[in-house]
Amino acid sequence: MGSNEDYSQIDVSLEEKDKLVAEVIRYVLFKTHQTAGCPIKREELAQIVTKNYRQRALPGLVISEAKEKLSSVFGYEMRELQRLRPLSRSTRSSQQCMVEAKSYIVTSQLPSDIYSKYVEDKENSHMTGFAFVVVSIVHLAGGKISEENLWHQLRRLGLNESDENHPVFGNSKQTLEMLVQQRYLQKEKVVGPEGNTLMYDLAERALDESISGKLKDYISQVVNKETTAEAD
Repeated sequence: MGSNEDYSQIDVSLEEKDKLVAEVIRYVLFKTHQTAGCPIKREELAQIVTKNYRQRALPGLVISEAKEKLSSVFGYEMRELQRLRPLSRSTRSSQQCMVEAKSYIVTSQLPSDIYSKYVEDKENSHMTGFAFVVVSIVHLAGGKISEENLWHQLRRLGLNESDENHPVFGNSKQTLEMLVQQRYLQKEKVVGPEGNTLMYDLAERALDESISGKLKDYISQVVNKETTAEAD
């Protein structure tokens, strides 16, 4: 967290600093609720500061203090995600031609049992389950899967891409698209000899250790149970 001396050196009063920090926190909480947890770009938060201030170091100091207060006051971790994106379509396959775009998600710091009992929105629990299933399918496919194969697996679970009024998920395609917006998945058209193929990859949120570690543990438990059952 930036010290008072840090702010004084860039000619910003404590009152101005507190106001900027509060604006960033308010924006993060509102945007997270409004967009169902979609990542918030760092540029969005920086613009809250730079619209009235031109000091180059100020956005970083304000965002850092906002992260600290979200944790100490609200019990949320403002977790940074780093997204690799291609500079151009012609360099899409080259890892050396990538730049990092930072974004943030907000996660509760409460123990999982307490969060589930007192905080979790049970009305949205179906989306959590859907995200877990889809990410698991893509993970087991090696981190990348075609749209056709993904829907093939989902149809086996009773979800069809043609469903527009599913009793739980509503429009199935829009529900899958939400996982792209939330950065669990990213999609890309791949040109091949048989035409264009839409591919889904695991995005930075699914690759984050807080999620990928739990996913791998759960898959291992399922595999172990099946192995034990077959042995019996």
